[in-house]
Amino acid sequence: MRSFDKLNFITAGMPLSTGKGSYPSAFEALKRLELDGMELEFVHGVRMNDEHRNFVKEMSKDFVITAHGPFYINLNSKEPDKIDASVQRILDTASVASQAGGFSITYHAAFYMGADKETVYNQVKTQTKRIIDVLDREKIDIWVRPETTGKATQWGDLDEIIRLSNEFERVLPCIDFSHLHARFNGIYNTYDEFSRILEKLGKEVGQYALENFHGHLAGIEYTAKGEKNHLNLEESDMNYKDLLKAMKEFGVKGALVCESPNIEGDCKLLKDYYYSI
Repeated sequence: MRSFDKLNFITAGMPLSTGKGSYPSAFEALKRLELDGMELEFVHGVRMNDEHRNFVKEMSKDFVITAHGPFYINLNSKEPDKIDASVQRILDTASVASQAGGFSITYHAAFYMGADKETVYNQVKTQTKRIIDVLDREKIDIWVRPETTGKATQWGDLDEIIRLSNEFERVLPCIDFSHLHARFNGIYNTYDEFSRILEKLGKEVGQYALENFHGHLAGIEYTAKGEKNHLNLEESDMNYKDLLKAMKEFGVKGALVCESPNIEGDCKLLKDYYYSI
């Protein structure tokens, strides 16, 4: 597994300035902006040809690569064939990301579907074991990280993600700070609250969870029901400055993925602010 000596600021997908270009122009944009890498967005399906995989693998020597699995994942579906398809999508994401030099993948794991939290946790755990068994057997070396989710209907609050991480050696949390802020209708937005999240991660998972971090951040619009949509940071109430102060204080290393609509603009904003404090 890759180790890190700093916090890297990476874009969710290709920078907007890539236009209709492909990976070479995307990495040129990252280099020009002095950003640190990219999350491969497989949100509508895991598609990446051999040429692109090989190119991104080469780029991963100098850039940090992660991947986001498809949106059509629900490890707690009431239909067994949809669970199987979800498991396969996560495996496909892990396989392709690994071949492209990625160190970590993330995905939204499940919906509660009206079931109680413990029942859903056990179902997610059972399906996660299926995923890990295949990755171990096929020697696919990559971190698997269910993401903290933005709505109360979605499985994946902070405690659930941490609990699952402690069940499997190769599972770690992906902390989406914007989702936590939206899920709980506006809390998790102060220096002390961010510090408690990071402290909890270090104590309950281990220091390596802070030194091998994969997280998301964007501006976010929300209601009492949780996440509505992403916003640019300066158009939202997301207190990114105190978050970055807390991350620096706790010595967080790894990857922070910017998911704002103006992808590289806010990613650059985050990186510049982080290095100004």
